[in-house]
Amino acid sequence: MLLTTVVAASEAVAATRSRKAKVAELAALLRQAGPGERAAVVAFLSGQLTQGRLGVGWRTLSALEAEPTAEPQLTVTEVDQALTAIAETPPGPGSTTARLTVLQQLFRRATEAEQRFLVQLILGELRQGALEGVMLDGIAAASGAPAESVRRAFMLSGRLPETAAAALSGDPAALDSFRLELGRPVRPMLASPAGSLSEAMEVHDRSVVEYKLDGARIQVHKYDGRVRIWTRTLREITPHVGELAELVRALPCRSVVLDGETLALTDDGRPRPFQETQARFGATSEEQVRALLLRPYFFDCLHVDGVDLLDAPLHERREALHSVADEHVIPGEVGPDDPDQVLSSALTDGHEGVVVKNLDSAYAAGRRGKAWLKVKPVHTLDLVVLGAEWGHGRRTGYLSNLHLGARDPDGGPPIMVGKTFKGLTDELLRWQTEVFPRYAVESTDWLVRMRPALVVEIALDGVQRSTRYPGGVALRFARVVRYRPDKTPAEADTIDTVRAMLR
Repeated sequence: MLLTTVVAASEAVAATRSRKAKVAELAALLRQAGPGERAAVVAFLSGQLTQGRLGVGWRTLSALEAEPTAEPQLTVTEVDQALTAIAETPPGPGSTTARLTVLQQLFRRATEAEQRFLVQLILGELRQGALEGVMLDGIAAASGAPAESVRRAFMLSGRLPETAAAALSGDPAALDSFRLELGRPVRPMLASPAGSLSEAMEVHDRSVVEYKLDGARIQVHKYDGRVRIWTRTLREITPHVGELAELVRALPCRSVVLDGETLALTDDGRPRPFQETQARFGATSEEQVRALLLRPYFFDCLHVDGVDLLDAPLHERREALHSVADEHVIPGEVGPDDPDQVLSSALTDGHEGVVVKNLDSAYAAGRRGKAWLKVKPVHTLDLVVLGAEWGHGRRTGYLSNLHLGARDPDGGPPIMVGKTFKGLTDELLRWQTEVFPRYAVESTDWLVRMRPALVVEIALDGVQRSTRYPGGVALRFARVVRYRPDKTPAEADTIDTVRAMLR
């Protein structure tokens, strides 16, 4: 299959807001792809690379000098092979030149439209609308497999290309062959926001109320004498969190898969700022590690000693959790008589709020449903930074007022919902001014407009109807809480979530 066919499909998907039309376009393309091409086609259209990270950034791509060719000639396989060669380039002297040489050869054989597509793909900025949910529906439509079977296979494999290859293999049993596999992380189950604690408590007949920590999500696997640890984005961090690995290794079981949070604490036991916990994942010196020791708080058990528990109700998973990690279980109460007391205690201890969970629910990895409801006294949204205005007065010379966008659930570009310059410390102002130009697509005397790459957590008092912004809503009294380097724009809150706050 020629790359131009994929580019054309990408443009067609981007040109429509109809989810049905997107799915039909993707399904048609997947039916055309050969068995050896499907993984790359699915990855490309999802804005991913089969190789993961290439070690190539904007600086390298901007150094390319490659006139586009007039006629399409590149195949999907050739592109995937070239990207593999780049990913496998050994580090050290000459590695940058070697990568650049492969890129030059690739881009010289690409049309202008293909070059644009490749730049966006390599930088992780392809936003043509084939997000995970839409792609999964496209895979189901192309293969004729039940959508729920496709989604479950994706939950367990964690990768769209592998899921597509199984669905389109022609083997009816291929999707059902996916199981929880020790050493391969599953996609984490997510919580939906609730307007209040009383509202959340009314949703479930039986529930547990747990602290909502301002930490970093982790998933740990212990098996065959090994321990491995991943973040919420399924990035492995085992080498950087030795104290967590040692703790899990000492748990009284042969094998286990635990879901939880980790955070660094102050001397008086209160949580340190999220950024400090996140920084530990990249710590390299012993001094950095000693200064920010991490503590785990587990809230789910997906496997223990040969028994998979994904489909077991939460109350059974909690029994297993307490049997292996009791002293490290997240604070909370089962069926509390006074859930307000749990919320009050969580806030007093310096945490964000609580999560109300249905005790009869299975673990729906990668899904954000009503089984888990998060309650925070201050409303927050994770939004995409679309740009920033140059400041005035004491902020002259700094990029200040942020333009904020919510994710389009149908895969279009982020939808602007407001601006804010509140909550920005001097340190953040300096950081924004240094970093934002790297993502600029347009710069004027008053504004730097950016490609969607950075996610920021915004606190707000609510939203209101507005004709000023294309989403029909505007943020009220928005202020910056922190940046979220652990989240991609594909994980930002949707415009539907913002609109739901009108209630």
